[in-house]
Amino acid sequence: MSIRSRMHNLLRASPLRYYYHLIKGHLGGAPQSDESLILSQIVGQCPRTFLEFGFHPTEYNCIGLRDFQGLLVDGDAQTVRLARSLLPKHIEARQSFITLDNISNLGTHFPRLGVLSVDVDGNDYWFLNALLPVRPAVIAVEYNASFGLHPITVPYDPSFDRSAKHESGWYHGASITALTNLCKTHGYKLVAVSAAGGNVFFLPEASKLPELDPVQAYRESTLRNRWSGTTAKDQWERIKHMPVVETVS
Repeated sequence: MSIRSRMHNLLRASPLRYYYHLIKGHLGGAPQSDESLILSQIVGQCPRTFLEFGFHPTEYNCIGLRDFQGLLVDGDAQTVRLARSLLPKHIEARQSFITLDNISNLGTHFPRLGVLSVDVDGNDYWFLNALLPVRPAVIAVEYNASFGLHPITVPYDPSFDRSAKHESGWYHGASITALTNLCKTHGYKLVAVSAAGGNVFFLPEASKLPELDPVQAYRESTLRNRWSGTTAKDQWERIKHMPVVETVS
């Protein structure tokens, strides 16, 4: 593991992280790329509710949806504590380590769900699969650019921890093609990809926005490439021996 990675993990595991985000929150938060801008452009007249799995109080996809009722869910107690001290009352923060056994109850928190966002660095594909029957109006989900265009996801593991699975931290989630295949089987189409190559966005097939081809829309993760000094191809070479599940279109 690089020195940068060790320092990042230290910050995540220490009180320094709490105070860093506390200061940042008072200065004003933002998503890591252009996710909130994309959402503001595609939500239309959908129900004013959102459910987001995996977040930081100052960096989450739905941060720009200020008139929405929201539920943010994360397994980290410090993250949730900070969110409760920073966020308005119409956005609830709840601590929960998500598994397929408890995610369905969370999926029905709102009678009608506007935006579903999934970014848990692990079982993203399996959680999205479990929540698609809720029929959210808009879907945002992280894809793993290190998987390239291989239509694959990691196998489901209720205790998934990407730092424990592989020292690089690059083995998690699902590829852009795997997520597109999954959503397509449920009547959704790919309509946007974040500029930094981290998140994809889906709308029902009846939407007027044009459908994107995941092969053409794919972007490498600019943040991961910059931090690691590698490319997606390099990353794949390092993790390609790990177990995966192939998806079908």
